[in-house]
Amino acid sequence: MPEIEIYTQRGCPFCVRAVALLESKKVPFKEINAPRGTQEREDAIRRSGGSTTVPQVFVGDKCLGGCDDLMSLERQGKLDAALGLGEN
Repeated sequence: MPEIEIYTQRGCPFCVRAVALLESKKVPFKEINAPRGTQEREDAIRRSGGSTTVPQVFVGDKCLGGCDDLMSLERQGKLDAALGLGEN
């Protein structure tokens, strides 16, 4: 399974929702604190192709996007596959 990383910022309700969704999937993930003005936030912007908002979720090198993107994938029944669930 590829590594799952989520860049977040304290106090962000969208980050809380995205983290809760990942936790509900029972997948291991790394949460990276990325407040504005930090190197971590710059890393998230670079990796996402320029998106300046948090959260930003990555599976390996692939950016899944933010909270709305995760929720949309979940509604479409595509999030498990995007997270690599069921792969060996």
